[in-house]
Amino acid sequence: MGSLLRSRVLTEVVAQVQSMLDQLDSATLDIAVTGESGAGKSTFVNAFRGLDDEHPDAAPTGVTETTREVTPYAHPRIPTVRLWDLPGIGTPCFQADSYLQAVGLRRFDLVIIVASERFRESHAALARAVRAHGGRVYLVRNKVDRDVGAGLRRRAGAGGEEALLARIREDCAGGLARCGLPGAPVFLVSCFQLQRYDFERLQDTLEAELDGLKRHALLLALPNLSAAALAAKRRALAGTLWRTAMSACLAAMAPGGAVRGSVPILVQALRSYQRHFGLDQDSLQQLAALTGKQYQELCAEVQSSAGRELSESSVGDMLSQVAVGQQLLAGLLESRVPVLGTITSGGVSFLACYWLLRSALSDLSEDAGRVMSKALEGSDPGTKDTQMDI
Repeated sequence: MGSLLRSRVLTEVVAQVQSMLDQLDSATLDIAVTGESGAGKSTFVNAFRGLDDEHPDAAPTGVTETTREVTPYAHPRIPTVRLWDLPGIGTPCFQADSYLQAVGLRRFDLVIIVASERFRESHAALARAVRAHGGRVYLVRNKVDRDVGAGLRRRAGAGGEEALLARIREDCAGGLARCGLPGAPVFLVSCFQLQRYDFERLQDTLEAELDGLKRHALLLALPNLSAAALAAKRRALAGTLWRTAMSACLAAMAPGGAVRGSVPILVQALRSYQRHFGLDQDSLQQLAALTGKQYQELCAEVQSSAGRELSESSVGDMLSQVAVGQQLLAGLLESRVPVLGTITSGGVSFLACYWLLRSALSDLSEDAGRVMSKALEGSDPGTKDTQMDI
């Protein structure tokens, strides 16, 4: 009877832990991107997803209007995060309320309005309508690198780049104020140089205004463009460590299980960490294409065991190494993980799984930092004058 009771308790705990993990994996975030034709909204969608415009899964771009209906594009690493490319605004017959009804505003968690050159009445009208319906809206001034470069070449940039950026901000603020939207924050962005200007500030703003599972999904989807972004991603993943370790531990404790029963779950978790930090093969190849670096150069910056090709055999070896001396830590189990009580074998397994994941997370974040530095090394602060995308 006691054995049956323990089995039932274990089954319930497994189900609860798995439910927590499933909630994290299934959390959705829907971001709408709209603006006038030619503003670069499709390229913004691609850049946010870490894809260049030539990628097979990229949103189509071109010199004419390419988005004629609402089209979702899943994030390549976090498919539950979707960026929706919306048809252009600003036509003579444009009406903000009817536009929002046509595109289905309520399906979106965030609305990003992309403009180039200046904000117009259509942008302000749409922003007001989104706010009136209780939505979150953000104004992005795109192609800033082009305008800064042109201003410097014309010697119109007295005071340098910062002075030019200040004038662009003033122009945006003035235009929005004249259109009845005073004080609205504007983010200056270049889709071809996300590491510059205000894209990181946009990320921080989105993060601050989301909460719970949606915030978690956003953090994992953000491009690795700064040490702060990597740190935020690491913190988000660290918050899930105990759940994953518990799941792996319980797999080992299940009838017929063994320590090696933890390994498939650990392999899955470590591979997901690689993807989140952009260290898997597809992500590194795409980063090489975006930055012009050699794929082999970026791979050379991945130095940890957790960053290499993973198999059940290699992860099993890693788990065995971590397990050495784990008996010294098992005494901590009862106070830290009461649900496992004093089940020594389960406790040891939990500690080994937890410390393996924690160590791997630290190593992978350091790998990602080196890869980011190499990818941005020598990046040209100049401009691209070919931003004719939609």
